[in-house]
Amino acid sequence: MRTSLLDLARFSPVLLAAACVSGPPLSLEQDIAATIEKIESAPDAAARLRADVAWIADDAREGRDTGSQGHVDAATYVAARMERIGLQPGADGEWMQDVPFISAVQVPGAASMSITGADGENNLLVNLEDFVVSPSLVADEFRIEEAEAVFVGYGIHAPEFGHDDYEGVDVDGKIVVYFSGVPDIFDNESRAHFNSGSVKINEASERGAVGAISLSTRNDDDHSGWPQSTPGPVMTWQWPDGRADTSGPNIRGAAVLHPAKAPLLFEGAAHSYADVRDAAMEKGEATGSFDLAIKVSMAGALTRQTFTSPNVVGLIPGRNPELRDEYVVLTAHLDHVGIDEADIRGGKDGINNGAMDNAIGVATLLEAARDFMGDGAPARSILIVALTAEEKGLLGADYFAHFPTTGDGEMVANVNLDMPVMLHSFTDVIAFGAERSSIGPIMRDALENAGIALSPDPIPELGIFTRSDHYRFVEQGVPSIFLWTGFANGGEKNFWDFYQDHYHRPSDDLSLQIRYKDLARFAEVNYIIARALADGPQRPVWNEGDFFGELFSR
Repeated sequence: MRTSLLDLARFSPVLLAAACVSGPPLSLEQDIAATIEKIESAPDAAARLRADVAWIADDAREGRDTGSQGHVDAATYVAARMERIGLQPGADGEWMQDVPFISAVQVPGAASMSITGADGENNLLVNLEDFVVSPSLVADEFRIEEAEAVFVGYGIHAPEFGHDDYEGVDVDGKIVVYFSGVPDIFDNESRAHFNSGSVKINEASERGAVGAISLSTRNDDDHSGWPQSTPGPVMTWQWPDGRADTSGPNIRGAAVLHPAKAPLLFEGAAHSYADVRDAAMEKGEATGSFDLAIKVSMAGALTRQTFTSPNVVGLIPGRNPELRDEYVVLTAHLDHVGIDEADIRGGKDGINNGAMDNAIGVATLLEAARDFMGDGAPARSILIVALTAEEKGLLGADYFAHFPTTGDGEMVANVNLDMPVMLHSFTDVIAFGAERSSIGPIMRDALENAGIALSPDPIPELGIFTRSDHYRFVEQGVPSIFLWTGFANGGEKNFWDFYQDHYHRPSDDLSLQIRYKDLARFAEVNYIIARALADGPQRPVWNEGDFFGELFSR
């Protein structure tokens, strides 16, 4: 839906007053206009942030699921706020960059898998009991008949770490079999990269594999996490020619195999399943890669549909003619996870409002945009982007990073805002990515001036650096930073309480005791960092030898 944003932002005060008295419900346009007028008269940043969060996380937005009317309404609100702040439309003259998506669900009964031993015996497996298949989004259906298989350890090609599971094996036209996880040789952030399913699928695809089977390293008697239902919908974005953006386009289908059935794959091979599993569990390294003696057949089908969902883009043109074609991009995801229909049917609150995740990030984004406009044009241009489909796999960010609305210019830095748990008066922050580029010293100066301490990542095992929208910019070679409130002064307890009790639940709503004055401090720090990046004489660069810089900037 496209709305006349100028009309919204300059709505008649007389009509607003009339709309606010008892009478028919406000239209979307009236509601947005009334809220903007309230924000414009707010006494301080905390009040503005509170009003933005209240509107974005209201029940009327129905959890802002990607593609939903609630998300479109929220995008319309954010665009109207950007216009009133004074930004220009940043998506090729429009406020919205419509992202084309494909969503797919599996066809019940279409999934099949069998393993044929070296002796010719065919073992037909049972869907959801023995295996779970994932067809590729590149086609409506796939079928692989009697393909040879190769065990490739963890499925990782990392010669810079002295590890290559593909050395000495030919997987062209075959199915690769590998363990989930990574060996112990990696640090936390490179571990997160190489543990990615898309990275493993890409490696297999580039070497000509047509299918993949993932094995767990858990003990056979630990099946607590085994799926018992068909996987839910999967999504990706489309290229301009209509292709689905997928990891490993040569991989027609992938499967996860139940540990009880995994020994069938290794019958007649150089090593048994018990051998390779025990090596992986005890030493953190699987045995070397080798051909398997069996053949695998598998099939599956999808029902696909297409739709669009918007990224909202505002532009602040740079003042320096030599630097204005370099863009600093500030991002926050606007989407959330929508409605839990089962809760609604059961008479419970099923609306996942996403106040902390990520209405406060979007509110912070808008406050930073206001600071930019108040302090005058920066040297470099600024893009303020409220992204869609973060909850679906960072998809809106991935699309924007592939198709940035910069014309002939280029993105030089990204500052991302995602779910700072603002339930305490924070005294420290965690800066994911700061140590990887020249953004780090700029960030440290901003924190020192604000009297805020910098703390190391307290949960490195979660690999947070690879799990929010900034990472899609990193993958395009753009130095990026992502701040969270730290664990000091009560932050650790508040973080884990939120994560365990409210994250992706209906209780992440306006009843949370969000500290808006502290959120205003957080917004100011992010603004100061972004302003320094925009006004600095040199564009940000990756630090020499940084893993992600060398991996992606080349």
